[in-house]
Amino acid sequence: MSTIRRIAKGTSSFGKRHNKTHTMCRRCGQLNDAFRRRSMHIQKKECSSCGYPSAKIRKYNWGEKAKRRKTTGTGRMRYLKDVSRRFRNGFQTGCPKGARGPTKRES
Repeated sequence: MSTIRRIAKGTSSFGKRHNKTHTMCRRCGQLNDAFRRRSMHIQKKECSSCGYPSAKIRKYNWGEKAKRRKTTGTGRMRYLKDVSRRFRNGFQTGCPKGARGPTKRES
């Protein structure tokens, strides 16, 4: 009688896994030191987190929590945090009104 050998799919198979499938992403990994995303798939050359090299950032409505983590307002907002204040003041630019001297009227 011959014995049937079963191919193991469990514990013994896990020891053979020593190749990395993902590496650091140029857009969401190296630039963002807080998270250090290692989600760039090496063979596909596509990031599983942000979708790089696609022009648009990867986001789905079924990933509501993920959208909340990455959305506007979770970072520094270096430019955008000043816009609301500038909007209230009418986007003033240049010198103060009195510093320019008397205005010339053309008629």
